[in-house]
Amino acid sequence: MLNAGAEGETLTGADNPRANGKKGRILDEVPPGELTEGQRTVNRISILTGPVLCHPHELHAAGR
Repeated sequence: MLNAGAEGETLTGADNPRANGKKGRILDEVPPGELTEGQRTVNRISILTGPVLCHPHELHAAGR
């Protein structure tokens, strides 16, 4: 499981197709809940892509 501040690579299925296959930083400090429908918030993907929501199975741990 990815924690807050961890770097993750978004696989297919992110709510923004431009984020697919790119790396970003996990923002959530608590486990995903009802409000986000079990999705994690990923930020710092690129300058033109805002934060996206991804299901945990759509994220892959990625280090620099």
